Amino acid sequence: MFESVRNNPRITQGFLALITLPFAFWGLESYVRGAGSTANFATVGKSTVSTQEFQDALREQQARVRAELGERADAALLNSLPVRRAALEGLISRRLLNLQADAGHLRVSDAELAAYIAAVPALQENGKFSPERYALMVANQRMSKEEFESRVRQDMGLQQLLLPIGDAAMHSKTGADLWAAAELEQREVEEAVFLPATFVSNVKLADDAVQKFYETNAKKFEVPELVRVEYLMLSRDGLLGQVSVSEDEIKARYASQEGKYREAETRRASHILINVAKDASDAEVKAAQAKAEAILAKVSKKPSDFSIIAKEQSQDTGTAERGGDLDWFGRNMMVKPFEDAAFSLKENEISGLVRSDFGFHIIMLTGLRAAHIKPLDEVKAQISAELKAEAAAKKFAEVSEGFGNMVFEEEPDSLKPAAEKWKLTIQQSPLLPKAVDGVPQQPLPPPFDSPRLVAAIFSADAVEKKRNTEAIEITSGPLKGALVSARVIEHKPATVQPLEQVKEAIARRLTLEEAAKLAVRDGEAKLDKLNKGETQAISWSAPRTIVRAVPGGMPPDAVRAIFKVGGFKLPGYAGASLPQGGYALYRVSSIKPAATDDTRRATLTQQYARVVAEQEFSAWMEAMRLRYPVVISKNALDAKE
Repeated sequence: MFESVRNNPRITQGFLALITLPFAFWGLESYVRGAGSTANFATVGKSTVSTQEFQDALREQQARVRAELGERADAALLNSLPVRRAALEGLISRRLLNLQADAGHLRVSDAELAAYIAAVPALQENGKFSPERYALMVANQRMSKEEFESRVRQDMGLQQLLLPIGDAAMHSKTGADLWAAAELEQREVEEAVFLPATFVSNVKLADDAVQKFYETNAKKFEVPELVRVEYLMLSRDGLLGQVSVSEDEIKARYASQEGKYREAETRRASHILINVAKDASDAEVKAAQAKAEAILAKVSKKPSDFSIIAKEQSQDTGTAERGGDLDWFGRNMMVKPFEDAAFSLKENEISGLVRSDFGFHIIMLTGLRAAHIKPLDEVKAQISAELKAEAAAKKFAEVSEGFGNMVFEEEPDSLKPAAEKWKLTIQQSPLLPKAVDGVPQQPLPPPFDSPRLVAAIFSADAVEKKRNTEAIEITSGPLKGALVSARVIEHKPATVQPLEQVKEAIARRLTLEEAAKLAVRDGEAKLDKLNKGETQAISWSAPRTIVRAVPGGMPPDAVRAIFKVGGFKLPGYAGASLPQGGYALYRVSSIKPAATDDTRRATLTQQYARVVAEQEFSAWMEAMRLRYPVVISKNALDAKE
């Protein structure tokens, strides 16, 4: 079953996306943990969703919205009811899955977990699982192996739950064909655009319009509370410069792990390929073989011309320009017939014809490296880095508690004593804005992308009493695992920009908004007259062909309007408001059915299958809500609106 999940993950990945899982590989429990709060946003079955769980989910949802909308994602939108509700709904869906997985006693054995991890290509070396690569990858995640494997096990359990739902989703060929035909229908369209800039001269704002907008939207002109801090960071990486490793330690590690530095035999070869498909006819095979034999005779007579002949004759476009060079490779890196032949050759020897699924190969062995153990000099830097990382991690563990005590309890009024004791550098931040209702006003640089650290910086103790914050652990990002203590050195209270400072910007905004309305009205009026058969003086663009499945950057509202035009009487007309403001008219002059040989048809059929599967999944999730009743606390959800 797990092989099926690994090789056919699209349906399960689609389901995970539906419930807005940000990191499906890590499983769900890492995002559904108790936070010690008694205030609950919802109950799912007999379990509860706490305030802290909701806040974590909300931050993830806000990050997704911010990534999608960029500058348009202002604070009001990020903390709006739809965004907050989406975060809560995603959290509830994840909880439902966990409850059902527990009820179904879905478990992953140690053997299944080990097989799953061992099959990850990134963790393999020469086709075999590499414990070293695995350890390095886990270390880069700043996790223990136990924590990492627990999260993988959770994700595998959820895949057990979701895969049968995907397998059960059935769709008809007729439905898929109709879907593809509609998506690939071609419409020839001409366009006329009415932009707001054209109507600006027609706009006259009321005398008090700017003043009213300023008073009604005062929050838009607030400059949030700002602080600048100095801070100390204690991290494993930061301590690397304070630890040293002796030559004897390096030699001892090398001697104890000699097998780690053993390299299997590798070979380098060049080849000439004459393509022939695996299922080619006898005639095609014979023709390809004859051509390959002629080339083999040629290179056998003059091996020194192998690379020249490869450039001229090889049909492997990836290597022909390099004279057929395949670079170095080991066992299990080539298809078996090729590998068997390459590993049977002597250096500079040329093979006979070798048939693989790709065609006929002529192979010349150009290099051979016997199995060997890397010498100490070659791996000394690697061993030294490993030993230093271990020593820094050990030192970090030893001094962490003392660092936290000194900055927060023993010397709360200065960071200098801690900096001097542990040889750390006091750093200074830029001005940092306070989050509004828990929503950051802009992306902040590490380590200030930690909500907990920013909250501590803006606390009364930090701002009013000028005390050091406690040593806060950074739990994500490039500085994960580091401890940071900060001290406010500059504070600017929240202010509202004066009207004089913003009135020109307000006037420009209001003028463009009114101009956009005029553009829409003019476009809609012309569309109405065109649909009544009246002639209009419109400058149409050159015609272009539109396909619903591949709209070529055309706005979704425009595509929908164009494909609503009936085909009984052409030309037909449609219109749509533009995302950037203004209006566009479209004249549909011809409609052509989808080409039966369109290569996109197969992709659309797959999309149709996914849509059917997603509907199946949505219905199944509704059934889960009946099994585990969901009660949402509306007051809690709206508390910060």
